[in-house]
Parts: sequence; structure tokens; C-alpha cells
Amino acid sequence: MPALDTLRARIADYPLLETAIGLILLVLAALLIDWLVRHVLLRIGHKALKTVGLDDEAEPMAPVAHRLARIAPAMVIYNGVVAIPNLAPDAATVIQNVASAFIILTVVLAVAGGLDVVNSAYSRRPESVNRPIKGYIQVVKIVLYAIAAILVIATLIERSPLLLLSGLGAMAAVLMLVFKDTILSLVASVQLTSNDMVRIGDWIEAPQMNADGDVIDIALHTVKVQNFDKTITTIPTWKLVSESYKNWRGMSESGGRRIKRSLLIDQNSVRFLTDDERQALCRFALIDDYLGEKREELEDWNGKLIEAGRDPVNTRRVTNIGTFRAYVQSYLSNHPRVHAHGMTLLVRQLDPTPEGLPLEIYCFATTTNWAEYEGIQADIFDHLIAILPEFGLRLFQQPSGLDLSGALAGRQLDQASPSSLK
Repeated sequence: MPALDTLRARIADYPLLETAIGLILLVLAALLIDWLVRHVLLRIGHKALKTVGLDDEAEPMAPVAHRLARIAPAMVIYNGVVAIPNLAPDAATVIQNVASAFIILTVVLAVAGGLDVVNSAYSRRPESVNRPIKGYIQVVKIVLYAIAAILVIATLIERSPLLLLSGLGAMAAVLMLVFKDTILSLVASVQLTSNDMVRIGDWIEAPQMNADGDVIDIALHTVKVQNFDKTITTIPTWKLVSESYKNWRGMSESGGRRIKRSLLIDQNSVRFLTDDERQALCRFALIDDYLGEKREELEDWNGKLIEAGRDPVNTRRVTNIGTFRAYVQSYLSNHPRVHAHGMTLLVRQLDPTPEGLPLEIYCFATTTNWAEYEGIQADIFDHLIAILPEFGLRLFQQPSGLDLSGALAGRQLDQASPSSLK
């Protein structure tokens, strides 16, 4: 090929042109290798895995494989740059160093992508809710990135990585300040996981951090809480160890949600029941047994007092509020949506207040669903408020403007009546 030899001879007369052509050919060769690896070899490998039924396992690893494929053109440049004619040795060394740094960075990014795949696969397992590994994955990534940064810098400046590490000792104090939150979050993440303090899906309440909702993400530095108004509160992980908060997981796992609310009874309506009233209340099946037992108990007690010649004022009598309390206790015990066994059920009086006598209902609904719980609670108190007058009791209520207007209007009518003018 005389013509080709002549062309080579002419190009050789121009060293810079020969170098430029060599560089262009090297870049084209790297691009060709990159295309062959990513668009031919990877596709063939994917089809082969699909044939043997491993397509689902190979799909998440595709991004990692594409990153590793970038190593091939970098290797071509690293090994081919020495074959470029008339290229200065220093320039060839710089190109090789950059190619080496690129390979290191590519490998680290591929490993980080592999860790993401591991975390994604683990998050689909049932135990991931109790033991998330996202925080640990992030710690490993930070370590990998730190090692990669040292190796890349050492490769570019052609120095030993140990030399750079020895220089880091003087920067330890600075690094402690820079990575203070990371160190605190790492320790907190380990404590949260090892002590099972917070899981994804837990309902936590932390008023000092404006958080009241479900945990949707636990990472190294932050814990995300979706509040019930659909806003997102981001809490530093270490704050869940250093500050107090309420976790409602125990309530959710127990299968019951507490009802704790009081009826404020007007104390002026509390009185003894007459025999006729007591007899009329016997029509309530829920307290029929209670009234029968009370009647026998009081007849025995009062009979002994009379035999002893004591004044009748010392006799015991049934009160309307005591009978109502027994009715509420029986009503809740027989309610199908209230835990009557295995969980606390109380109907008790609290200290009298200026607003009335609190009769507290303390029990647990048979569901932890918020909407169902509120419905059960409302149904219970709807019934108790409506049945209260049957026992001769009244709820205490602050006088409203309508009450005052009615009182004033009645007074004006009394003053305007003929009898008042006499």
C-alpha cells in the first residue's frame, strides 16, 4: 500500500497532527467499546438471565451493571494512551491518572448502587419494618465515599494514600465538628434500632417538634413523620434519643384504644331515690340485679339499725347517681365494642369541681382505627346523655346568652303583670 505509506510519512512530518489523530482514534475506540459493552453485551446477558427465569433478580442490578460498564472505555484509554505517538510522557501520565481515578469512582458508585439494591430488597421483607437497615447503608456509603476521595486524590497527585491519611490526623478536630450531626445520628440510629424504639408505620407524638403522625422513613440523619394533616415533619435522628416523645405502637398492638371522658353532673340534682322511683328503675334490665342486691343489702342493714333503736336518719338509701353509675358500668360491660375483659373498665367519681361532679368513664374500645373509635365513643356518650334524665340527674352547663335572655324576659313579664303593680 504505497499510498498509505506515503500518507503516514507525510503525517509523520507533523508531530502535533499525528498526536491529535492518535487521540481522536483512542477516543473513538473507547466510545466503540462503551457502546458494545452497554448495548450488546449487557443486552445479551439480560436476555440470557430472562431465559433462565432470573429476569426479576437481574432488573434491579441493571443500573449497577451499566455503571460497571463504564470501566471498559476507561481501561482502553488507560492502556492505549501510551501508544499515541509524540505524546509527552507527563501528558500520558496525567491521562492515565485521570482514567485510574475515573475507574475508582465508577467502582465506588457501582458498589453504592448495589447497596441501594440490597436495601430495596430488604425493605420488602416483613422484618424490615422492625429492623430497617437504611441508616447502616448510609454509613457504609459515607465510608466508601471517604475512601474513594482519598484514593482519587492520591492517584491524581501520585502519592501514597497513607500519606494523605497521616495528614488527616491534624484535621480530626475539624472533622469532628463537620461530621458532628452524622456521628450523633449514627449512634442514635443504632440505639433506635437495637432498642426497637421507633419503626416505620409507628404513630409518634412529639409536641416540642411539631410532630404527630406516622413514621414514613428512618434514615441516618433524619426521621420523617407524616402528620395527620398530611404535612411532613423532619426530625433529626438524635433528637428521638435525647428528647422524649410518645409512641402509640403499644396501643395499636393491644387491639384497644382508651376512652377516658367525664360527664359533669349537676350536684343539685343528686338525691336519694324514693321507693316508687326505685321500683320504676327496675324496668332497666341492666340494673335489675343491682337494684335487687341493693334492696336486700339495705333491708338487712336498716333492719339491724331499727332493732338497735337507732334514729331512722341513720338508715342507708339508694342514690340516683349511684344507680346511674351501676347502669353505666353494666352498659359498658355488655357493649359489643368495648373490651369488658382483659382491659381496664372503670366508672368512677372524681373530685367535685365548680363545673359539677365529674363521672369518669374509663374503658377501651375494641378497635384502634381512629374513625371507628370516635364513632364508638360518640355512640356511648350519646346514649348516656340521653338516658341521664331517667335517673333524675342533670348535666352541668354554663348559662348561655339564651338562658340569660330568657331569665331577663321572664323578670320583665313579672314586673309588668297586674299583680306586681298592686
